[in-house]
Amino acid sequence: MGKLIFEDSGEEFEISDGGRIEEACEEVGVPFACTEGVCGTCVIEVKEGMENLSPFTQEEEDFLGEMEEERLACQCKLMKNKVKITF
Repeated sequence: MGKLIFEDSGEEFEISDGGRIEEACEEVGVPFACTEGVCGTCVIEVKEGMENLSPFTQEEEDFLGEMEEERLACQCKLMKNKVKITF
């Protein structure tokens, strides 16, 4: 079981290993539009634990400029441990 932490609000969500983070992000207010990695509406900034997320998808590689800190929430899975994000 992993933990997704929102830096701004301090809210924490437990997510099964390999589970999508989309629902938790939507609950705290991350905006979503297409949910397919095309529009880029759901860009999040990973403050801690990037290594605990799934590998970048092709959609993210095509869209994101700063791949050291940014991810698309609609494309991410929490693989283990904890990840701290902001949006």
